[in-house]
Amino acid sequence: MLHDTNIDIQKKIDYEIRMREGACKLLAACSQRDQALEASKSLLTCNSRIMAYMSELQRMKEAQVMQRVARRSSDAGPMDDRSPCKGKVAISDLRIPLMWKDTEYFKNKGELHRCAVFCLLQLGGEIFDTDMVMVDRTLTDICFDNTIVFNEASPGFELRLELYSCCSEDDYSAGSTPRKLASKLSSSLGRSSGKKLRAALEPGACSPVSNGGAAPLLLPVPPVPGPKYHLLAHTTLTLSHVQDSFRTHDLTITGNEECSYWLPLYGSACCRLAAQPHCMTQQMMSGCLRVKLGGDPQGWTNVYAILKGTNLFCYRRQEDIEANVEPLLTIGINKETRIRAAERDPHSKAQSICISNQYGGEEVTHTLATDCREDTQRWMEAFWQQFFDMSQWKQCCDELMKIDQPSPRKPALITHPLFLPLHPARVCCCRITLSLLRSVHCSPPITATGEVTRVVVSDSSLLLLLLLSSVLCPGLAFVVCLYFELRSKYLTHLPLC
Repeated sequence: MLHDTNIDIQKKIDYEIRMREGACKLLAACSQRDQALEASKSLLTCNSRIMAYMSELQRMKEAQVMQRVARRSSDAGPMDDRSPCKGKVAISDLRIPLMWKDTEYFKNKGELHRCAVFCLLQLGGEIFDTDMVMVDRTLTDICFDNTIVFNEASPGFELRLELYSCCSEDDYSAGSTPRKLASKLSSSLGRSSGKKLRAALEPGACSPVSNGGAAPLLLPVPPVPGPKYHLLAHTTLTLSHVQDSFRTHDLTITGNEECSYWLPLYGSACCRLAAQPHCMTQQMMSGCLRVKLGGDPQGWTNVYAILKGTNLFCYRRQEDIEANVEPLLTIGINKETRIRAAERDPHSKAQSICISNQYGGEEVTHTLATDCREDTQRWMEAFWQQFFDMSQWKQCCDELMKIDQPSPRKPALITHPLFLPLHPARVCCCRITLSLLRSVHCSPPITATGEVTRVVVSDSSLLLLLLLSSVLCPGLAFVVCLYFELRSKYLTHLPLC
């Protein structure tokens, strides 16, 4: 099992590495501001996921070593192998208030400062990013409408929320900066001296701009030219922050007013953090029982029982569950419930289980019976595990919290409207090329409002498509090539005609 998990994580790392390579190519080819910001955001997210997967892989390898050591240790005592169930953790309605100066917000004075911001959220090996939001002094809050759900959280989870910011007015053509400076200096110093200085400043064949060589001596060029996001603030949320309502949490601010990416944060983040342990949403135990109804000692009724959440549901028949029939009896199972196995009847193999609850100041006891001792042990173990899960998840087991399912997000690298040229003639070329993309050996076909789950294109058709798109629109040819290279799974809502 652990070996298969290691292979899965390694596949995720390989996938993110390929995605990172594609994001680097796209970032190098971007000519518009919003394109570069989205590509840089994708690059940062890929790097974060790679680091998280590598840490998870290292942690699992260490756990394997510790298990082997524990098995070989002769003096090792008994180990408690009981572990709490996993669960879902969802964060939604994320709002980060801003605190602008009066002259900036009310009087609209001063330079208009615009930044692109997004949030990166990590819980264990799962990392998600929000949509990018452009922020200036016209906004009082940074609002992220995404609902992000982590599916494999433990009660000891730590959800790290990071806010990244990038000044949208920075010069993104970082690779051209040394060339511009070299041109100005060469014209000022003369032909001979300027030629030498220009050769020193311009990146050579082994420079970072052309596949990662040594950086120039005077003005180092980053490996990937383009906008850079910076960590502006962060916080860590745990089980104690979970509540089925909107709450405010403190932020740790890392930037200052001297930074170009600075935004006047109020110092807090508001969100709804909810959790659904599996013991509240899944059947933890089920089987046939007999329950005593009324005061008649012989009044036993056969039921099919299901342990789920804070209740033991008793149905007349197993088929009543799928038919949504109301249960015959519902017995509360909560932190105050007391459960014990009664003494076995010497004249029968059956054994009873007594469940006691307090209702209105009075103790009410329900008696259940199993067919054999083994069934009693299985039910008692299920009850103890349920109590253990409740003790670990705490307030999350008081009542089931609501978690909205996140809506599917569109691939920003493909569907972003700014990737399509704005000139009318080039828009026409894009429509023709996309129509070709829709018709060449695609299964199922791409439609203007449909989806593509798997696209199969022959080498000859792909070559023809790229040749046509390169003639009609070189920028679109790059996007089409990148699309197939990254093996995207969805291509939705493309503006065709």
